[in-house]
Amino acid sequence: MWWMMGEAGGHYCSKKTDDICGGVCSQEPGRFLSFSRLCCALRGVDMKTYIFLLVIVPTCVLAGYVHGQKISYFLRPLWESPPKPFHDIPHYYHENASMENLCKLHGWGVREYPRRVYDAVLFSNELDILAVRWRELYPYITQFVLLESNSTFTGLPKPLVFAAHRDEFKFIESRLTYGTVGGRFVKGQNPFYEEAYQRVALDQLLRIAGITDDDLLLMSDVDEIPSRHTINLLRWCDEIPQILHLRLKNYLYSFEFLVDSKSWRASIHRYETGKTRYAHYRQSDEILADAGWHCSFCFRRISEFIFKMKAYSHNDRVRFGHFLNPKRVQRVICKGADLFDMLPEEYTFKEIIGKMGPIPHSFSAVHLPSYLLENADKYRFLLPGNCIRESE
Repeated sequence: MWWMMGEAGGHYCSKKTDDICGGVCSQEPGRFLSFSRLCCALRGVDMKTYIFLLVIVPTCVLAGYVHGQKISYFLRPLWESPPKPFHDIPHYYHENASMENLCKLHGWGVREYPRRVYDAVLFSNELDILAVRWRELYPYITQFVLLESNSTFTGLPKPLVFAAHRDEFKFIESRLTYGTVGGRFVKGQNPFYEEAYQRVALDQLLRIAGITDDDLLLMSDVDEIPSRHTINLLRWCDEIPQILHLRLKNYLYSFEFLVDSKSWRASIHRYETGKTRYAHYRQSDEILADAGWHCSFCFRRISEFIFKMKAYSHNDRVRFGHFLNPKRVQRVICKGADLFDMLPEEYTFKEIIGKMGPIPHSFSAVHLPSYLLENADKYRFLLPGNCIRESE
């Protein structure tokens, strides 16, 4: 008979399965009940199915765990539409052109005297890039405003780095408004809440610095550096937009790796009391082309790279501990690859595929901040052909 029933257990299995399972079904039903049921369940399953269940499925699960973020970013065009395009304003400049003519080319009038300009930043630990920024902007900034916290956006304690190195910036001391804000150290809080909290504190510091209506306020991160001629143009020209974003050339690790010219978060505002708020998101549809440089993760020391990876608002991108290995970080920098092993953050498959892989090396150091070239020995790590970083 094909089917056999255990006398006490009432479990069923086939004679064929009983043979395969070593006679389990013919033994005491209670003793091998679980294994017997498994044998019955697997009756008739062929080798291909076994391979699928025991090899293919676990492999897919592991791949999803390791590369899930990449898969999500690659499929981004399916679930997220691109933002509304900016209205690009052509940027005209030549060192021998008059300011009256330059303003006219942009469709603006020229003022009898320039506006005052305030440069306000949140500071973490970017001493080298801060020096390049302030030297570039120095001729045209009325007041430099810097806010520093004893906490990272992710709630990690940090020293007051600028306070400890303030003597290195004596050249702007007479025009510096410096402030500190205590971190809240809220465990598990979204880093963007701490970032927003610090930006509100920066609004208060700006009022202490004496900003008034129609002054120009530059809102950008330390590593988003407008060119000095851009700031000079905007302070002299009349009828410029109330809020104007600045399109910057986007570099990674140094000025050797040009990613694109799409950095847009930097902005300049004609200040309005009670209305202007310091922010780092899109606030206008107007953007001025070719207005400076954004040099992201442009550090001298490997330890600074690792600190930022753990400290900034996107620290969730550090998915594995080996991402922070100093030797790996150094290899990635010289290769021009991504520290977080991510795909490009783009909105079309064409752009994603076009940017996949390491960033091509650039050998041009033309049209960079003048202070950088005047002090090339000190800042050689920011120039093409110098990817090796200091270990400490």
